[in-house]
Amino acid sequence: MTTPLRSLGRSSLQVSPLCLGGNVFGWTADEATSFRLLDAWLDAGMNFVDTADVYSRWAPGHSGGESERVLGKWLRSSGKRAQVVLATKVGKDMGDGKMGLRPEYIRQAVDASLQRLQTDYIDLYQSHDDDPQVPLADVMGTFGELIAEGKVRAVGASNYSAARLAEALRTSEQHGLARYESLQPLYNLYDRAVFEKELQPLCVEHKVGVINFYSLAAGFLTGKYRTAEDASKSPRGAKTTQLYLNDRGLRILAALEQVSSRLDAPLGEVAVAWVMRQPAIASPIASASNLEQLQSLIRASQLPLDDDAMAVLNAASAEH
Repeated sequence: MTTPLRSLGRSSLQVSPLCLGGNVFGWTADEATSFRLLDAWLDAGMNFVDTADVYSRWAPGHSGGESERVLGKWLRSSGKRAQVVLATKVGKDMGDGKMGLRPEYIRQAVDASLQRLQTDYIDLYQSHDDDPQVPLADVMGTFGELIAEGKVRAVGASNYSAARLAEALRTSEQHGLARYESLQPLYNLYDRAVFEKELQPLCVEHKVGVINFYSLAAGFLTGKYRTAEDASKSPRGAKTTQLYLNDRGLRILAALEQVSSRLDAPLGEVAVAWVMRQPAIASPIASASNLEQLQSLIRASQLPLDDDAMAVLNAASAEH
């Protein structure tokens, strides 16, 4: 299947309209399932996969690097490295003081990621968090060196404020350094305000490609959590109750139901399709723990939302 690709920022990277989140690999998707998911993703014409060195350190008995190792085994056994735009990240706490964006640590971390991923280059290397303790010129200079060495093709930022992203872009321009070509922020039908008011205009102006996370608001926008009782059935659901299960959240679900019914598409697919229609969005990130969820994401990438559908969803999710 041929899927139209999108440019990521001003880089040479051409990515599929959806990005497969690798946080589940080696965690809620075991190695065999992860391999099936990755094969099916490529078979559907998709090419973009995102992970991080820290995935899945939060799980009992895990120390980080689990996702990258599973991906590395798949890349080696499948022989499909050239077909994948591979993104990973550096900066989150890996234990033993391994965190942040000090130049020497970035170099140590990129080599560790390359080893786990069983590849000699990373297509998109991202700062997982801002590190205000390190001058931006040092961070971007180090990234530029990694690009020059062929270890990295492009760099991106995750969880940056608009002010710090703007400063990073200015620093790169003033000093002729590598620049952030992508931004990974929180963004979905519910979580709109911060991105749309502050980050979106900046990304549009500077042609920074957005690869947002939590497109489904931790599962809430699929409609599976409608009461506190629903949410109490899973750890993720308990968090959802606190954040989304309120008047505005239920209003958004009602609008999704309306559009879903007319288009004969599940709520979650409508929610992902809405994100894909937004300015600056290059490739929303979404994860799947089984093939059924993966096929739903693929359908979402092909779902045309007309102006009426967008108007209904925009009105219901507007923050007053």
